[in-house]
Amino acid sequence: MQINNQSRDVFYVSDGTAITCETLGHVVLGQFPFIPNEKTFPFVESQDKVADVVKEIETSYQRNGVKPLVFFSIVVPGVREMLLEAPAYSYDVLESIVQKVQDDIQMAPAPKLQRSRSVGKDSDTYFDRIAAIEYTLAHDDGITLKGLEQADIILLGVSRSGKTPTSLYMAMQFGLRVVNYPFIAEDVKMMRLLPEFEVHRHKLFGLTITPERLNKIRENRLSGSDYASEEQCKLELDTVEALFRR
Repeated sequence: MQINNQSRDVFYVSDGTAITCETLGHVVLGQFPFIPNEKTFPFVESQDKVADVVKEIETSYQRNGVKPLVFFSIVVPGVREMLLEAPAYSYDVLESIVQKVQDDIQMAPAPKLQRSRSVGKDSDTYFDRIAAIEYTLAHDDGITLKGLEQADIILLGVSRSGKTPTSLYMAMQFGLRVVNYPFIAEDVKMMRLLPEFEVHRHKLFGLTITPERLNKIRENRLSGSDYASEEQCKLELDTVEALFRR
């Protein structure tokens, strides 16, 4: 078995939004100690589009000498087959579940029919959720503090405490617009709440984690660094949690 604790290219490919692929892929990859270099390809509905994706996968394989991982959800005839020919370890994120349901209820799936029904029936909810996801991605990791009045939740926490996946989960599952902001090591020296957040205190939620878990996560990213040390993790968490209690 080849072990690579550094990094590996990962592709999420779908004939839809690719949200399902990314969500399940993140859950699976979170079990392994390597850094994923991720790329997402939504709405791959034609052979021309999948050919471009296959080229990217081939380039990755040639560059790294290691097959990338591909999490996909494609039902378009011909497109799925082309993707499976790429030099990669490919995983259909729905195949095993769909097959099990098909066997149990003795009914063949009709993916395109189901998709058109779901969007048409609850179109307002669907597009509200897409807007929430876009807002959450635009406000990930303190990218911008503009438009805080539109936020449903403002999530605060130290670096690598799980703010991004938590934010995306709330956006995808509940249609919530979530801002997440990281307290970095420099913030610990002068810990205070930013003025931009003061007027939105009713939206603020603090996310915490155990020092041991934070240390393990950071060690996977920057092993042996001060940033990943147990002492630094505990210092940051103690300081930030004191702020949360004010």
